[in-house]
Amino acid sequence: MASRLVLVLGDLFIPDRALDIPSKFKKLLSPGKIGQILCLGNLTDTSTYEYLRSLAPDLQLVRGDFDFNLPPTTSTTSTSTPIPTSIPTSKTLRLGNDIHIGITHGHTIVPLGDPDALLTAARQMDVDVLLWCAGMGKFEAYELEGKFFVNPGSATGALSTAWVAEGDGEGDVLAGGGSVPSFVLMDVQGDVLVLYVYQLKDGPDGAVSVEKVSYRKGGEGVGAG
Repeated sequence: MASRLVLVLGDLFIPDRALDIPSKFKKLLSPGKIGQILCLGNLTDTSTYEYLRSLAPDLQLVRGDFDFNLPPTTSTTSTSTPIPTSIPTSKTLRLGNDIHIGITHGHTIVPLGDPDALLTAARQMDVDVLLWCAGMGKFEAYELEGKFFVNPGSATGALSTAWVAEGDGEGDVLAGGGSVPSFVLMDVQGDVLVLYVYQLKDGPDGAVSVEKVSYRKGGEGVGAG
């Protein structure tokens, strides 16, 4: 049976601001465990694109503010897939039978990371859940007027320039700079969207923490497990 788990990540900035996805994350992400990947922008290099496709061939991309046309893939295997030459700034998808998802990097939504602006975008896209990652540099999930908003943070802990400029001092920053690396696995269980949030809060040598967050469409909002 194909996996229902959906990997959500973004703001990788490899190799410009980070060398790679943390090895402790990679040990958790193996082919066959993930059915779909939603990359929310700033993928920026071909080797990471090929790595993500090795985890799940269903890789959905949206363009970040530092995504330019990536060079052709260097893979020579018969199963390689060319990198798309035109990547949209947003997409809509459906998970399960009844949960509509919007994905975007979010740098085109102003003010950056503003809940009301994100709510307007979710309404324009006609989605129940909006995934974005611009401008924050940390995981965030909240419900607003019946919509659910999720920012998976940066999978590499690369610090966003927007976050540095506009941050209010409350972000999760590691000693020596950079943000807390994080990604999200999503699972749909009926009308409930379950998030498993993975974070390296204590740096590359620390343990991976996992938090469970759930959202019921038309229900009473967000619950943490």
